[in-house]
Amino acid sequence: MFPIRDENPKFHTTMITYAIIVVNALVWIFFQGAGTQPGLIKSIFSFGLIPGELLGTIPAGTRVNIGGGMAYVIERSGNSLSLISHMFMHGGWFHIIGNMWFLTILGDNVEDSMGSVRFLFFYLLCGLAAAATQMALNPAGAVPMVGASGAIGGVMGAYVVLYPRAPVHMLVFLGFFITRIIVPAYFMLGYWFLLQLAGIAFSAGSRGGGVAFGAHVGGFVAGVALVFLFRSKERVREKRAHGGVWSSWKR
Repeated sequence: MFPIRDENPKFHTTMITYAIIVVNALVWIFFQGAGTQPGLIKSIFSFGLIPGELLGTIPAGTRVNIGGGMAYVIERSGNSLSLISHMFMHGGWFHIIGNMWFLTILGDNVEDSMGSVRFLFFYLLCGLAAAATQMALNPAGAVPMVGASGAIGGVMGAYVVLYPRAPVHMLVFLGFFITRIIVPAYFMLGYWFLLQLAGIAFSAGSRGGGVAFGAHVGGFVAGVALVFLFRSKERVREKRAHGGVWSSWKR
């Protein structure tokens, strides 16, 4: 299932969501060479989060083969700035497009409930929580973690708390058959969350690369918890007063 759009009107300007999208796009084009080599691989190892390097669980000088005759050498002390920079790096076109699409659909409404400054701090904190979860699950990981999906997982967690019954239009792919359905947000986001938990279970014990399912779960849980601190009660009351997504599901 893939979300197309939601039915959730906004009542305030949501600049930060789109600013984050623009920053990710600029980083992808000018720092990562729009996915071309050697810019892509260099940016991933320079600005991605390597748990084993940051935590010192991998000996300095360890060579990590990355294919194509290239290797990365683990440094004595990891780059602490990678805790932030990894949120703005991506591994490919589908990676960045998918992340930014989800942020476009869900982020503006979460920002609408918080205000721009609160939303920015909320987004970054969720990204940090996602990174901490992934490092806890794989403290000796040598493969860089990159992508905004941990922070966006936090946005998803906040959305399901704030707008559980908001209608979300989904494309459903069943082989060659494609159809469109409308489901409440809690169904779509709950389905996504269960997939991430399944991913953790199936990838348990793996030290290689792949999807950082732990980061997704950590970000989502952080979003569920932090939304109660960052939401604006006045804005929530305003949204409720206008009905809309706060009314009971009637689809």
